Amino acid sequence: MIRRATATFSRAFTLPGFDEMLPAGEYDIETELAAPVEHLNPDDWKASVLVHLHPRESHPGLSRSLTVSLADLEFAAMKDGLSDMDLRYAFIEEMLVDPLVRLLMQADEISETELRRFYASPPPQEVRTAEAVSRSPVSKALRAMADMFALQSAENEGMPMRYRRMPN
Repeated sequence: MIRRATATFSRAFTLPGFDEMLPAGEYDIETELAAPVEHLNPDDWKASVLVHLHPRESHPGLSRSLTVSLADLEFAAMKDGLSDMDLRYAFIEEMLVDPLVRLLMQADEISETELRRFYASPPPQEVRTAEAVSRSPVSKALRAMADMFALQSAENEGMPMRYRRMPN
């Protein structure tokens, strides 16, 4: 039995096994909830979802679809409905189950508590004082250019101006 529906995502999302970030929007889905009659092991069968993807801008006439597990699609929909803080917690949980992340944490001697505290705290808001602005790389570059032009101007003071003719 196949059931057709529409899944709506308000944010861009990813699905496991698919390396592309999918844009927010409506997706037509087809869900097969029960094992097909001809399936050899109905007990081993898992519900799957056929997601009809949006065509790429580079190939507007090409229709694409992706088959994912029902659990993966439900997880993506659940993450889509979360607030930023809830997404941060989901990200931490997803990160902590990764063995490579655990290995790096162990090598850097970072505990799970420290990592949770780091991601739970709001990002620091730097006060944009005159001192902070003067330390920014852009202002340093602008100041260096201004100094260079001032030095060049002082060196050329009193010298006649030369004009280059543009070739025709």
